[in-house]
Amino acid sequence: MNHLERKIARRIIETVGSFGTPPEWGFQYFTVGLEDYLNLIEEEYLKTFIKEDGGSTFKLVIGAYGGGKTHFLYNVRELAWKENFVVSYVNLSQEEAPFHRLELVYRAIINDLMHPMGVEDLLKGLEKGIEPFITNWYKRQAEIFRKAGLKGEALDQKFSDYAKAIQRNIENVNFSKAVAQAFLFLHQKREEDFRNIIQWLRLEGYERNVHREYGLLHPIDRSNSFSMIRSLIQWVRNIGYSGLVILFDEAEQVPSLSSKQREMMLSNLREMIDECGHASFKNVMIFYALPDEKIFEGASNVYEALKQRISSVFDFYNPAGVKINLEAMDHEPIGLLEQIGQKLKVIYEEAYEYSFNGDLTPIIHRLAQEAYERRFGDIGYIRLFVQGIIKAFYLMRKEPKRTINEDLTIKLLEG
Repeated sequence: MNHLERKIARRIIETVGSFGTPPEWGFQYFTVGLEDYLNLIEEEYLKTFIKEDGGSTFKLVIGAYGGGKTHFLYNVRELAWKENFVVSYVNLSQEEAPFHRLELVYRAIINDLMHPMGVEDLLKGLEKGIEPFITNWYKRQAEIFRKAGLKGEALDQKFSDYAKAIQRNIENVNFSKAVAQAFLFLHQKREEDFRNIIQWLRLEGYERNVHREYGLLHPIDRSNSFSMIRSLIQWVRNIGYSGLVILFDEAEQVPSLSSKQREMMLSNLREMIDECGHASFKNVMIFYALPDEKIFEGASNVYEALKQRISSVFDFYNPAGVKINLEAMDHEPIGLLEQIGQKLKVIYEEAYEYSFNGDLTPIIHRLAQEAYERRFGDIGYIRLFVQGIIKAFYLMRKEPKRTINEDLTIKLLEG
């Protein structure tokens, strides 16, 4: 891993200390205890089954709020980018992406698309979504054509031929027309036409008189949502990527669903898992992260069918298993927190160009113990610990001789 620059270290400390969540980049510097799972995902899936064999799979990630789900998914995203996958990281919410409405799930996937990015791209805060994704695709392809010496009418013809070629083997005709035309409109500098196509792709309204002119004969709705998702995967493969990795993250607690919404959500989830067994659903890996398995408790056929599909456990002996339980990993929890604390100490020292006097191990150990004792609270003990240890570092920097006793330890974890 590259040397950690001071400004990146400062950003890590700010994000972790303020929210207890990992930054979009920099999480690698304090990742602990995930290596075995991540190596399995990389070797068994991203490098081979999904990328080379055209496979598809679904994994359920279980972890309490503040228990490391987002950190885990960020690691998966980085591994996927290394293997040239497009990634969509979707924060599920009742407002933006309720899973019981599949057309809005499609919209969320489209709105969170990201091509493989490096640290500079992420730190620039580049936009994600279908519009910048298509723009990046166009710029990348235009550079290839220009390097080949194409100009004028020859270049225009090449763009036209390429746009036709990438529509092959895409299931949904409307989708294939939309992305091909959006690509050509960028080349032709037809901005209004480009915007109209993007409006349709992003589910921002179907205007019959406008969109039919482009051959887009139907709006995107529940009936064609899966066809659109399959077509998205086929398209990213056609334009040179390894496939698509979708990361669904219930990052915040969601309000309770009505019984009808819950049944529909579980039915959609079951359908998505079943899609991964179909030959037409290729080169895709889906992760769904949630805090516990309570949503699956019920007596109807939907519940039973889904429970059967998610019962197998993913581990070293069974990488084909579905369920990844972050709290059941083979590591000692307090020791894990201590390792995270030591890594954050190094990052803090880099961020502030400061060296702590003496050994902070006893302080880190005390905070780790206290945080773990609160593991049954509303917030995961990992989040409690990382926020508390950052506060401890600030305190020790300002008051190097301060003793952090039991009372102060509790205060550091409470706010």
